[in-house]
Amino acid sequence: MSETLAPTPGQTIGPFFHDALPYPGDSLLVPPGSAGAVRLHGTVYDGSGAPVPDALVELRQADPAGRVPRVEGSLRRDGRFTGWGRAATDAAGRYAFTTVTPGGADGGAAFFAVTVFARGLLDRLFTRAYLPGESDAFLAGLPADDAATLRVLRDTRPGAGTGAGPGDLRFDIHLQGERETVFLRYPRHAFPRCGR
Repeated sequence: MSETLAPTPGQTIGPFFHDALPYPGDSLLVPPGSAGAVRLHGTVYDGSGAPVPDALVELRQADPAGRVPRVEGSLRRDGRFTGWGRAATDAAGRYAFTTVTPGGADGGAAFFAVTVFARGLLDRLFTRAYLPGESDAFLAGLPADDAATLRVLRDTRPGAGTGAGPGDLRFDIHLQGERETVFLRYPRHAFPRCGR
């Protein structure tokens, strides 16, 4: 065959997140109602501003003292705080975790490390959700509009979100568009994508 074939774009199949990855208690980093428990919730939006009903959000965080747990795996939590959880979005694009408020690791800013899997993505996206009033050199170095996409809001509306109560935390994720969340690139991450 002497003719040169043009490359074709990659195609995604699925997603199959809801069939294979969620498991009972995956979004419960701590039991609901336990001392210091807080609900982190939000909505995942696509580039048109429509909710994404088939996304998966993963969370990694420090404990309240700023220690990053070194416990591997979370399928069997056995009472230990692992600092990791997974939540699938519902039909309205909403997700929720029951967790604790993280402390700043190594004296740094307190934030949740967030990973997003969704339809149309060839690889996962990484971002951070900084607690209200927290900042570090990375966040301070961003334009104000971009930094705002990485800030958790204290949700004081009674019953806001998915079963949320007063004082819970809200972090919405915009995959594209005018309000696109800033996404991070890590060394050796095969398919980097950075917001704006």
